[in-house]
Amino acid sequence: MKKTLLLDRFARDGESRMLLARVLDQQQRAEQRGVPTHTGFLSPAQQAESADLLMAAAPGQGVLFGGYPDAERKLWAFLPDWLDEETWQQGEDCPVCALQVTVPPMAKLTHRDYLGALMGLGLTREKIGDILMEESGAQVLVLRETLPILLSQWSTAGRYPVTLTPIPLDALTPTQGETKEIRATVASLRLDAVLSSGFSVSRTRAAELIKGGRVMVNHRPCEKADKPVEAGDVLTCRGLGKCVLKAVGGTSRRGRIILEMERYL
Repeated sequence: MKKTLLLDRFARDGESRMLLARVLDQQQRAEQRGVPTHTGFLSPAQQAESADLLMAAAPGQGVLFGGYPDAERKLWAFLPDWLDEETWQQGEDCPVCALQVTVPPMAKLTHRDYLGALMGLGLTREKIGDILMEESGAQVLVLRETLPILLSQWSTAGRYPVTLTPIPLDALTPTQGETKEIRATVASLRLDAVLSSGFSVSRTRAAELIKGGRVMVNHRPCEKADKPVEAGDVLTCRGLGKCVLKAVGGTSRRGRIILEMERYL
């Protein structure tokens, strides 16, 4: 299928079209020149959107990689036949690298502080991967091309000085964010019912959020309140966060479906 037709089919708006065009350009460049190529870091929603496109344009091509297995922000890499994924990850062709950022003990910096400092240096969001928070600082995933800028120009975060040390990806120490286990019952596995339980809002409010375009299922927009959901689905709502439907159990004595959910705080 031609590029224009693919973009007409999968792009939701102008911004989406530009993103998908860049992904296709990198895939085609790798295929035509036989060299590894990659996109910038993408959000989970952008990953899902571009995965749908690639499934139609180039099934089986493309590797999502963010530096460690459960990374949230990942990039697409397109590898030629002569380069396997493991060799690519360990070599200089891999565009993802990591920095250990150390700050003074009294600094109580947030994720926003580090992200603001990076973007204050002129880096766009696609150049920056996950930021893993630690007591003494953070571990930051970035595109390798940004290293010279960061090592020479990044000196502060918030009002505190930073010390930067490049580290290998296998030295990353990601930790799971704080979560809350939720056990609830619903009359059906409709999206509005499950969303209501996951975020502790009324079913009417859940339906309004869905209709207003604020809800995604598995990082894909969904405006259908009656969409059936199932175990493993990830529900995100702009302004409320993310929850996962971990398991669908049996039924209660009143005939309602028992759910086990996990909400990220």
